[in-house]
Amino acid sequence: MSGTSYDAIDAAAADLTLDGDRLVLTPLGMVSAPYEEELREALSAALPPAPTTMRAVCELDTRIGQAFAALAGRADRELCDGRAELISSHGQTVYHWVADGQAYGTLQLGQPAWIAEATGRPVVSDLRGRDIAAGGQGAPLVSVVDTLWLRGRPGGCVALNLGGIANVTVVPDGAGEPLAYDTGPGNALIDAAVRHLTDGRLDCDEDGAMAARGTVHGPLLSRLLAEPYYARPAPKTTGKELFHLPYLQASLAGLGPLPADDVVATVTELTAATVADAVRSAGAGEVIASGGGTRNPTLLAALRRALGDVPLRTSDELGLPSAAKEAYAFAVLGFLTAHGLAGTVPACTGARHSSVLGSITPGRHGLRLPPEATAAGRAAPSRLEISPP
Repeated sequence: MSGTSYDAIDAAAADLTLDGDRLVLTPLGMVSAPYEEELREALSAALPPAPTTMRAVCELDTRIGQAFAALAGRADRELCDGRAELISSHGQTVYHWVADGQAYGTLQLGQPAWIAEATGRPVVSDLRGRDIAAGGQGAPLVSVVDTLWLRGRPGGCVALNLGGIANVTVVPDGAGEPLAYDTGPGNALIDAAVRHLTDGRLDCDEDGAMAARGTVHGPLLSRLLAEPYYARPAPKTTGKELFHLPYLQASLAGLGPLPADDVVATVTELTAATVADAVRSAGAGEVIASGGGTRNPTLLAALRRALGDVPLRTSDELGLPSAAKEAYAFAVLGFLTAHGLAGTVPACTGARHSSVLGSITPGRHGLRLPPEATAAGRAAPSRLEISPP
């Protein structure tokens, strides 16, 4: 997969086993590869709010698929000794169509046929569309993993993913319904500000250095916090269709020239404040964070201040590497699909019902589904356990 920051492709390998009502996941490692610069620039040029052409979309679908195929093959060789049985591909999100709080469509590029052809393995892809067709938001799909894994922790918890967009899954400690939604920007506005303010010399705020040097600008933060999205009820989703550089530039209008470090410090504080608001409204006893934002110590420090007495941990402490957690989540979703099992939590996505997700592209030897996929009445697992490698 590649997230909304579109800086690199990640491939995580997992051994997954159904054992009664348990799904046991053994992490086998992760490999990553940056997008080639020319491909990344082409992708950036096609993303909203920029105009694009169908030719550009077609070319990106092929080239991203080829890049995914190369990394999938490498992950199979290096992490699975060439014995991988199934590949699950999230693809690269380029558009998420939401109007008046309802999701109507979502587009992930990265043609899975290239992955199947290059590796010979069957590929599960296009994982979000079925939930949207069932009336859901198509996100956060990681919520099914969060609820299976974390339900029952004392006091309840919030699973937080700090990607380009930040999302949370509120997991109760008892029998209550979970809740999941996008809180707003995670790294999206931070990265956009850094690229713009450094004239492209930097892609992100490495180690939170710019934010650490800067001072939060109160009027700019107030403008950003006035965004109507934050007041909408969950479940809800958003993306870079809303939180992009022109959005930030519009908020800066009339404030005069601000130091670059202050702008980055302010959008970093915005992420911390909006995530903390979500945690407070959930009344959760702890936050378990993952995603690229966990590598930003300034963001984590701001988040800890905003959370007050609520402990903030990373998923690494619970056995799931934070950098790879979302990739492992989509491995689980692909596994469930191949076994004919639903991969959504309707309370989290807003769908009318749970669904078996995605489409399957056969591998070199055709399509051979596991016996569970055709067994009537097979129940989905009720818990996820992480086994040490």
